[in-house]
Amino acid sequence: MRKVSTMMAGTMVLAVLLSACGGEKTMNQRPESSAASTQNAAQTKPDTSPETGAGGQKDIQPEDVAQALLSGNYSGIYKRFSPEFKQQISEAEVAEMGSDFIQGVTAFNPSTVMLLNGSEQRVWTSDAGDKGIFAVFDDSGTILGLNITGLSTYPDSDNALTKTAMALPFQGEWLVFWGGSNVLNNYHYEYASQRYAYDFVQAVNGFSYEGDPLRNESYHAYGQKITAPADGVVTGVVNDIPDNTPVGVMNEKEPAGNVVVIDHGGEYSFLAHLKQGSVTVKKGDPVKAGDVIGKAGNSGNSSEPHLHYQVSDGADLFRSRSLNIRWKDNNLHPLKGQTVALKPHIQP
Repeated sequence: MRKVSTMMAGTMVLAVLLSACGGEKTMNQRPESSAASTQNAAQTKPDTSPETGAGGQKDIQPEDVAQALLSGNYSGIYKRFSPEFKQQISEAEVAEMGSDFIQGVTAFNPSTVMLLNGSEQRVWTSDAGDKGIFAVFDDSGTILGLNITGLSTYPDSDNALTKTAMALPFQGEWLVFWGGSNVLNNYHYEYASQRYAYDFVQAVNGFSYEGDPLRNESYHAYGQKITAPADGVVTGVVNDIPDNTPVGVMNEKEPAGNVVVIDHGGEYSFLAHLKQGSVTVKKGDPVKAGDVIGKAGNSGNSSEPHLHYQVSDGADLFRSRSLNIRWKDNNLHPLKGQTVALKPHIQP
């Protein structure tokens, strides 16, 4: 949804190739939750073993996909598609779109890798930064989804950081599920109102949940304390939106769900998808960096418990512009697949 973050904490399972021209979709399915993608991955198997393909040639491994595409090895790539993926697109279509896509590209550089809930997600960008590849694999190297697209950049706003230095708005270690300055690492980037937003989950041993994926309580992020990223005044609170049942059930009528908005002096933090009834502040309250303002939940346009965090230039989430965050830790540049935590010397 374009209005606010959908968690989309998972994979583009069965997502079909996007055209190289301007990123226009030829066919695409909505990303599923990470828990659902685990179940789907278990049902899909490659045509041959991940070690050796027909004729004794080594099959393409996840790290090889971008180079295989650049070298025109469309047959090798297609062989690694899951059976369900092959039903969505033919080898001839892959070859046609792939050959158009690689025109003018001399190299694809690895950008991010994320291992979560039994799947592996990889992103590569072209040497010029104008094209990108996003691929999803199961644990045997089967390609569950592939997205090739043109990439837009916004250097003026990319380089304009907030005046306020922010701390990470939570305690402990969290995984960056969406974050970065291209649409493949951060799907928010396409929209000015969300461009520099982040989605954070918690992962333990490579999984965001343990037990029944249909229960919010199974998710490591659920109920974790969320804190003010900097001093400010609370200007907005929603606290009564029910949490969704995980795995694909979302509340698009209340996209932000339970949310706390903090004014840092003309720059506004939005901490969204909080647990129903967990907010501990009210409108007009002053807060200090590190103060607990609520707990992570699964309310609003969210498919599993997580935190959506962004800073905007206005108090209206949908009519304001997202701002690129200046972090208190100068070495912090949260990117998809990274695990981040507050360093002791910069604790609020």
